[in-house]
Amino acid sequence: MAVPFRTDRRVEFRDTDAAGLAHFTAFFHWMESAEHALWRKIGVELVASESGGGIVSWPRVSAACDYERAVRFGDVVEIEVRVSKVGRSSVTFDFAFTHDSARIATGTIVAVRCRLQPGLPPEPLPIPDEVGAALLSHAR
Repeated sequence: MAVPFRTDRRVEFRDTDAAGLAHFTAFFHWMESAEHALWRKIGVELVASESGGGIVSWPRVSAACDYERAVRFGDVVEIEVRVSKVGRSSVTFDFAFTHDSARIATGTIVAVRCRLQPGLPPEPLPIPDEVGAALLSHAR
């Protein structure tokens, strides 16, 4: 049975605007941080060196966030991460942000598994079956 991955973040001063509200950009940092925590949980390195000088990584190709309510400095934001799609080389993460049980925002990130070599464009790589299965354990 698939279960969402959950983590939380406290709204820090650096996350706020002049009015003391969480700045819209903070949500993108929180999404990436929660995504990285999920990768660590399933045992996948986000940047893995290859022989020959290349690396395998997961660059983001899309990111979006929709806002419903404001949060302020000091509030604790709960972040739920679900995998909504695993393709041949891409994965789509969906994020739900809540504070005091109220939905405050939703977001999405799409990442593509790629080989990155100096001087060459990113080369999409298939997601290994075991990684796909681990991701799907957090599916919608």
